[in-house]
Amino acid sequence: MRLPFTKMNGAGNDFVMIDNRDLAIELSTEQIARICDRHRGVGADGLLAAEPAQAGADFRFRYYNADGGEAEMCGNGARCFGRYTARLLDDERENLSFETMAGTLSARLIGGQVEVAMSDPFDLELNCAVTVDGLESPVHSLNTGVPHAISFVDDLASLDVVKLGAAIRYHEHFPNGTNANFVSEIAPGHIAIRTYERGVEDETLACGTGMVACSIIHHLLHGTPAPIKVDVKGGETLRIEFEGDAGSGFRKVTLTGPADFVFEGEIEL
Repeated sequence: MRLPFTKMNGAGNDFVMIDNRDLAIELSTEQIARICDRHRGVGADGLLAAEPAQAGADFRFRYYNADGGEAEMCGNGARCFGRYTARLLDDERENLSFETMAGTLSARLIGGQVEVAMSDPFDLELNCAVTVDGLESPVHSLNTGVPHAISFVDDLASLDVVKLGAAIRYHEHFPNGTNANFVSEIAPGHIAIRTYERGVEDETLACGTGMVACSIIHHLLHGTPAPIKVDVKGGETLRIEFEGDAGSGFRKVTLTGPADFVFEGEIEL
């Protein structure tokens, strides 16, 4: 079987995109993991499949981590998905909707940038009962489509993200696992983050849902209003906007940043 694909990246978070609108493609967990393998496959943080919508949106969004397991959502993947599916439709539209496991989202194309309207965050917990050797700062958590743990640190550049991230990801406080984010404040309303992603089991260059989680926790801890600028390891700066508060909940969450085509090809499975 030869599988056509498109390679994309959003702020350095890279994805294999496939067109499965006819539902003819059935990939096993092992095949997805092989496609995402950086030595034996295409190489990616995850795979995204465009499928027919089931509840009135333009598309159904299926996201698989690099280990082949399906996940609820991916913010950077959603931006890439918006630009990719707009090209599939080839009708020059600027607004699309797609159904995810975390709810129906919308994307707006703004030149090479894509703004994604995210699902409402939930399960906020400040100062979790999480202790990790080598990490002195408190851990907070928030689900922004997928679960995230967040810790503000003094020296982000030299932090052992893989070691500390894995310890948090597998901590008993998070029975279903979590992504782990480490944050430093550059200035009020401007933060830098590094993220260990569940399913990738490594640090990635960017994580969209992680940017949203870190921005909201930054707002809660420091009172900084939206929009929040977020620097990621991939080198880009993205923009997070939201409304609401801890009492009433957060809503109208958007993530704006790049979504770039890299190349197209086929892989033998």
